[in-house]
Amino acid sequence: MSNQLALATLGGGCFWCVEAIFEQVEGVHAVMSGYSGGDKATADYKTVCSGTTKHAEVVQVSFDPSVTSYQEILEIFFTTHDPTTPNRQGNDVGPQYRSVVFYHDEAQKAIAEETKADYAPKVWDSPIVTEIAPFEELFPAEEYHHGYYSKVGERNPYCTFVITPKVSKFRKLFSHKMKVKS
Repeated sequence: MSNQLALATLGGGCFWCVEAIFEQVEGVHAVMSGYSGGDKATADYKTVCSGTTKHAEVVQVSFDPSVTSYQEILEIFFTTHDPTTPNRQGNDVGPQYRSVVFYHDEAQKAIAEETKADYAPKVWDSPIVTEIAPFEELFPAEEYHHGYYSKVGERNPYCTFVITPKVSKFRKLFSHKMKVKS
């Protein structure tokens, strides 16, 4: 394991879903839910949900690329959400739920474009609409959003019907990339 951590900033619908998956990925040190990609100087849940700020709900994943590469992060991302629906994931509709990769450098941009072009079409039959854009800023989500699935889980119907199937898909297809429980 290296001491050098990298960041990936990804939007794949509700950040509760994406966070619940990446918290389980081997080599991931932290997952922060938040808002990125908008045109306002600040962001919070109420204004982002209005659809007027252009921010997306995202997670920022801090990971060890010697354990799980950025390419693998993107493969998990493109497999566990639907990157073919613009501004929508299931019943969550609006620009804040768009599929987006915010790259942190030119190497990430190249990997994201290649993964979108080569990997994602192997998983999905429809065209991939994921936006690939430069990362500018992350506005952390309100505290109650952090670790939502691990705190609430099956007690919330949204978690049961929306998040659990995505987590199950991750566990089935990427069991080799799951953290080892000690």
